[in-house]
Amino acid sequence: MMSSEVNHDHATGGNEVTQPESRRMLILYGSETGNGQDLAGDLEQLAERLHFKTVVCEMNDVELNVLLQYPLIIFVLSTTGQGEVPRNAIKFWKSLLRKRLPPTCLQPVSFTTFGLGDSSYSKYNWAVRKLHKRLEQLGATEFYPRGEADDRHDDGIDGTFLPWSLSLRSHLLREYPLPGGLSPIPPDVQLPPKITLELAINMDSPDEPMPDRDRYEAENSGVTGSMSTSPKSPDEHQQRPSPDDQVLDRTAAAFSHVDISEPKLLEQTLRVERLSVNSKAYSARLSEQTAKEIPGGIDILDRPNVLRDHASKYLLEDSSIAKEALPPSDLLPIPRAWPAILRANNRVTPDNHWQDVRHIVLEVPMQPSLTKRNEFDIFSYVPGDAVTIYPKNFPADVQELINLMGWQKVADLPFEHHTSREDAPYSQPRNCHPLPRSTLRQLLLHNYDITAIPKRIFFQEIAFYTTDSMHQERLREFANPGLSDEFYDYTSRPRRSILEVLHDFPSVKIPYQHVPAIFPVMRGREYSMASGGQLLRGQENSDVTRVELLIALVKYKTVLRKTRQGLCSRYLASLTPGTIINITHREYDTLQTNFSRRPLLAIAPGTGVAPIRAHLWDRYDDRDSAEAVLFFGGRNREADFYFKNEWNQLRVKVFTAFSRDQREKIYVQDRIREQALLVCEYIKRGAVICICGSAGKMPEAVRTALYDAMVIGKLAPDREAAKKSLHAINPIWEEVW
Repeated sequence: MMSSEVNHDHATGGNEVTQPESRRMLILYGSETGNGQDLAGDLEQLAERLHFKTVVCEMNDVELNVLLQYPLIIFVLSTTGQGEVPRNAIKFWKSLLRKRLPPTCLQPVSFTTFGLGDSSYSKYNWAVRKLHKRLEQLGATEFYPRGEADDRHDDGIDGTFLPWSLSLRSHLLREYPLPGGLSPIPPDVQLPPKITLELAINMDSPDEPMPDRDRYEAENSGVTGSMSTSPKSPDEHQQRPSPDDQVLDRTAAAFSHVDISEPKLLEQTLRVERLSVNSKAYSARLSEQTAKEIPGGIDILDRPNVLRDHASKYLLEDSSIAKEALPPSDLLPIPRAWPAILRANNRVTPDNHWQDVRHIVLEVPMQPSLTKRNEFDIFSYVPGDAVTIYPKNFPADVQELINLMGWQKVADLPFEHHTSREDAPYSQPRNCHPLPRSTLRQLLLHNYDITAIPKRIFFQEIAFYTTDSMHQERLREFANPGLSDEFYDYTSRPRRSILEVLHDFPSVKIPYQHVPAIFPVMRGREYSMASGGQLLRGQENSDVTRVELLIALVKYKTVLRKTRQGLCSRYLASLTPGTIINITHREYDTLQTNFSRRPLLAIAPGTGVAPIRAHLWDRYDDRDSAEAVLFFGGRNREADFYFKNEWNQLRVKVFTAFSRDQREKIYVQDRIREQALLVCEYIKRGAVICICGSAGKMPEAVRTALYDAMVIGKLAPDREAAKKSLHAINPIWEEVW
């Protein structure tokens, strides 16, 4: 290991005793899915137990000169897309690339890095390697060797991170010894939480509640999670609305007036407006002050007098008796979010097929521009981009957790996040965007993931909340890095959720104040766009952007013999046409526009065909686009040959590989070798090569098949030569997940 060679104005190394005031550490992370953020939190706990005062931040939230203020810095960085830096690290990365930076500007900085990557990508851990090299170019010194995690490892990220972090701990103790009288904080001593929940203080006198909407929401806040003007007792929450209260017809409720030329279109527009995070309509009903801000006064809110209440309020039957209560429809104040209307949610595989695959169609209306007055912004994207959908928990699961923890009396009271440190960089957990004055129930419905597979730190923390010695001992065994097999046998392999763990250990009673420290924040899920070209514009309204997705829902059984569903999969399956959800746009290093003029060689098993379809529709609108060939794979031609009726129209030659339609399994890599001469012809002409689909063995198997095809076609003498030639001549675009 390399010893620290830092500016001694900042830190002391070489076995000299470091004083508590000099034991400071900055941990910066760049993360797309949240794994990097989780590891940064683990490193924070490791450092704090060694009496380092730590600060954890997203990379984009730190200026370069801040690096000079910390003796030690750890960077945790994921690689995303085609070797790209995550979105929350791009600004920081660009600041490192400024040409005017002197080569010694970071000379006082002592750092190490840890990368998260997936070896099924050709640019494995590319981002952290670029970062590490650039920091050294600017004079920074590595105080501990870089670590790299591979998501393909048998033990996942932990397979590399655990030994790396334990070795880092030993290094810190040796090179930065504790002063006399101090010893590391043992794991059976709980560190204070950084962020807690506290009851919100009501500074305003409430207005009289509206007789329709406010009364309904107050009565149903336990089911829908909508804002309530007054909390209910647990007993009141258990009561269902009487069927006598639901006596109006659905259609009559949706359109209370018939003298409007296009009532459905108007109702849709008003609903989008009402649910927008920028809308003042609802707040005006609660506050006369806000009402004054609306031109024309509060009465204009009811023009043209179309009922704004959701039609489900007026159902003739109480559908919750027969069906599970669905997540609430509230739109969270997510930055840069666009309200999108679900137009279609169709299963495209047969009911008896092993996988439920959905073709989802969203329409995104224009929104008032945040930067240009009296102008509107249009939701726009290109093939290769993705949308993020934000899932929610189901009310029954939330109620189950509330009952388990004994939170019934506080579940419907409003709460706020509070930090324990005045110098804390954030006032609430990152990527947590609660509704104003959220109740505990709403926070659990919208913001905190209660069905995720728990990480080790979860077991370490909840062990402090039980007085049962046997339970406590077992929980700490699961948290012990030396007992990885037991941990994985209990959690990852059976896919046991947080809620199920708390069922298994009923003595655990988590204080509601500690919810932010125990439960992970619910994160959005990214999905590649499946639409491009003329599909982007709405068929009836050019002011609407159309977004199509092809999503394989996650649903399976494990050794526990209980059906498992992915959090977002379950949420998406519950959505019905007309539902409005929030989405955000994720730009990637996408297929360049001029690629349409080059031949396309695409390989896409399963739902990996989604971004390929988007690109092919873009090419379809270009009269000068070159020819394209698609190698598509699935299980059965009749079950999962997605978009099969479009390929002739899009002028694409398709070779299929359906693995279960014959006795011997056939995969796309077999078809590539069979069509070696055609593949070589495309490669010689400089074709763009696209590989899309599930990660794991597929991408490497496809690349190997391409190398073999080049050897068969006499373009290269062997695989190694073929690899060098292919990557030198042909653009290769990968989208695997």
